[in-house]
Amino acid sequence: MPRGNPKIRVQVIIAFGLVYVLWGSTYLGIGIAVEHLPSVVMAAVRFTIAGAALLLWCALRGRRVRLRMHEFLRLTVIGVLLLSISNVLVGISETYIPTGLTSLLLAITPLWFLLLERLSSRGERIGRRGLAGILLGLCGVVVLMWPALSAGLHLGRRELAGAGFVLLASVSWAGGSIVSKRWHLGVDSYSASGWQMLMAGVVNCLVALLLGSFKQASWTRPAVLAVGYLIVAGSWIGFTAYVWLLHNVSTSKVATYAYVNPIVAVFLGWLVLHERITPYILAGSVIVVVSVILVTGAKHAPPPCTVPEPEPVATLATESASD
Repeated sequence: MPRGNPKIRVQVIIAFGLVYVLWGSTYLGIGIAVEHLPSVVMAAVRFTIAGAALLLWCALRGRRVRLRMHEFLRLTVIGVLLLSISNVLVGISETYIPTGLTSLLLAITPLWFLLLERLSSRGERIGRRGLAGILLGLCGVVVLMWPALSAGLHLGRRELAGAGFVLLASVSWAGGSIVSKRWHLGVDSYSASGWQMLMAGVVNCLVALLLGSFKQASWTRPAVLAVGYLIVAGSWIGFTAYVWLLHNVSTSKVATYAYVNPIVAVFLGWLVLHERITPYILAGSVIVVVSVILVTGAKHAPPPCTVPEPEPVATLATESASD
């Protein structure tokens, strides 16, 4: 976490809170949406609308929206890795394996962050405390998901294929996040988020058209409301905060969202859907909280390159309120 600037420190805390809470809450929105829409259609509509609207907002606010060709290509690559490949693979995997197992496999994303960083000569080096926190977080997720995992699941060829899709999705997400951090394009954070979402939405639309998924969509009122919530909370605010964090905080710390989101989703399920809280959930939550404390408090050796001074972050809600 940045030191020596209390304002930036507060902004980092706010951004983490947005990613932790809002992305955890999107599990409810996705659960409602996929009851009526194919997942690829949901992703296509969500990211296309979110990206186009965010770019329009940036233009009206006087932020730089026009890109050079190399900036456009790089943001397209990042958007496809984060929001097209990863999301599509997760959607495919859920036709093969249970949601609980999918969540557990996705929770190893911080390990991919660590591995990819270590394989890169320019990567940050996390200390033993941070590594212990990442491994402890994985153990916490296993505890959270243990009832589902111990319910007699037997992996066959289809299940193994589904697990493979999830692993590829997590690698794509980690790779896209690291690339996003490395490519200092000098593009406004909001504009960058808008272009990433828009291009990912376009790619998802093409995939949906090729699969004929739009014909299967049922645009009911709950589906529209769910997609609307995902656009505002998950894409405009949550994803923008995530992109900002990638450029101002170490990737291993940002990756802790993968451990916290399941806890938020579980407790929202208890609050909204009256789902039962088990001792496994309580124990796993405590372990995950401890792991996050270890990772966020760990020291990192910076890569051998100059990192520009972080610019202040402000959520869309905050800037709109100041108008």
